[in-house]
Amino acid sequence: MYQTENLHLSADMRISDVILNNPYLILLLEHFGVDVPLQEKTVTDVCLENKINTELFLTFANLYNGVQYDFKDTFSYNEVLTVINYLRNSHRYYSEEIYPNILSIIQQMNSADNRKEMVLVERFFNEYFSEVTEHLNYENNTVFPYITGLYERIINQNQTDGGKKYSVSEYKDHHNDIEEKLNDLKSLLIKYLPLKNDQPIRRKLLFSLFELEYDLNIHSQIEELILIPLVAKMELHLKGAK
Repeated sequence: MYQTENLHLSADMRISDVILNNPYLILLLEHFGVDVPLQEKTVTDVCLENKINTELFLTFANLYNGVQYDFKDTFSYNEVLTVINYLRNSHRYYSEEIYPNILSIIQQMNSADNRKEMVLVERFFNEYFSEVTEHLNYENNTVFPYITGLYERIINQNQTDGGKKYSVSEYKDHHNDIEEKLNDLKSLLIKYLPLKNDQPIRRKLLFSLFELEYDLNIHSQIEELILIPLVAKMELHLKGAK
């Protein structure tokens, strides 16, 4: 994984300099729907142009930079749709880009050295991918529509819940760690898998797995430390307004 200087970002920094320090922040921009080139724009400039709360952007960016952030209760309900859009974009990245890419590399390794161990690796990854897909679909089809509904009720001052019996506590219980099995696969590739003349493709697979793990870890922190507390606050607001 690319190592940064753990630079704590600020609003007046040029976004191009920020990316040069940590190129994986390009992924952050993609999840926010921000395009390059960025010219000489600062973080504030980019946020204003794309209607993103600057403090929210900096919070996410500092997570990418490995900064231990002090999560304060500073975000309003208006930021919840931005967070959901960010997470939906990250879901598409996992489903449509990085997972198919990893599977393709595994299949290349299997074709080059068709041993039973590689068959097991492919089966393991397919099962893992199935679990991740289930998790992402649950968020896309159940959690995010529920949160959007809460937001609309607050904005429209409508306290009726439409009879839906759901709360963010269920999401928290369902929110398992989809990163854990990646460690097993990485350990297998590094410690045990006996393939011949495969170092370049093995390295390519490992780098892809580390990249996935890196983004998944930030994805989980955003959900657990920002989204879930914000939604719980929204629920309390609606409950108190009844």
